[in-house]
Amino acid sequence: MSDQNVININERGGKNTQWRNYIKSGFFLVVLLVLIGILLSNLFIVKEGEYKIIRQFGEVVRIESEPGLSYKIPFIQSVSTLPKYQLTYDVSEAEINTRDKKRIIIDNYAVWRIADPKKMIANARTLESAETRMEEFIYSVTRTELGQLNYEEIINDEKSSRGSLNDRITEKVNELLAKDNYGIVVTDVRMKRTDLPAENEQSVYTRMISERESTAQEYLSKGDAQKNRIIADTDKQVRELLAKAQADAEEIRAEGEAGAAKVYNEAFSKDPSFYSLFRTLESYKKTINGETVIVLPSDSPYARLLMGYQK
Repeated sequence: MSDQNVININERGGKNTQWRNYIKSGFFLVVLLVLIGILLSNLFIVKEGEYKIIRQFGEVVRIESEPGLSYKIPFIQSVSTLPKYQLTYDVSEAEINTRDKKRIIIDNYAVWRIADPKKMIANARTLESAETRMEEFIYSVTRTELGQLNYEEIINDEKSSRGSLNDRITEKVNELLAKDNYGIVVTDVRMKRTDLPAENEQSVYTRMISERESTAQEYLSKGDAQKNRIIADTDKQVRELLAKAQADAEEIRAEGEAGAAKVYNEAFSKDPSFYSLFRTLESYKKTINGETVIVLPSDSPYARLLMGYQK
């Protein structure tokens, strides 16, 4: 073999070695990128207001509840999310019987939250199942509580004995949920409305109208009685004032007449003729006017004065 052939073989061997190095480097780079991708894909963020559930082959192995960055084992673990904040559930309408065997339709809603996600998953599996169980308990407790009240007590607020019915229902529903370890807590149960079956509406409306009319008549009767008392008291006070005023007037009049009589007597004693003339003239004011016709005997005091005679 010539020297030229040896050189060519060495050059080809060097190029093959270089290509092999490139391939190895590329392989390692690809593997590194894959590992980085796998690592990043198995990191997850726990947000405020949520639980992260880590399962391994379907079983819950860890629950992350604090906000921040966390991880899972690639390929064998999975992550799901459950809400940590309060939820609202609209309970289905239901028909119940009251203590006096009458029907009423109730419509409730509940505010609830997941207190222990591990228990909730173990016993209810899903949110939907947890809400279903909660609704069953709410219906059962509400039916029991309202079943102890009469129909009129429920629909008539003025005569209602419900008290803290919503609080009692909430407390008893939580007791049932805790007993079965559902891991959820009901914050509040409220009645949105209470309706009546169509066949009962008219009778209830008629009864309500009758009760309102009876109450209105009672108020009117009380008002009339109060008015009559006020009028009677006022009339009594007026009569007392008038009687006192009349007594005072009589006393004043008597005093005036006594004073006048005294003045008359004093005047008469000084000049009886003038007093007689004055009294006669005073009597003319009351007995004579423009159309008066007087027939007097010639010897009467009036005639003598008119004709200028003196006694």
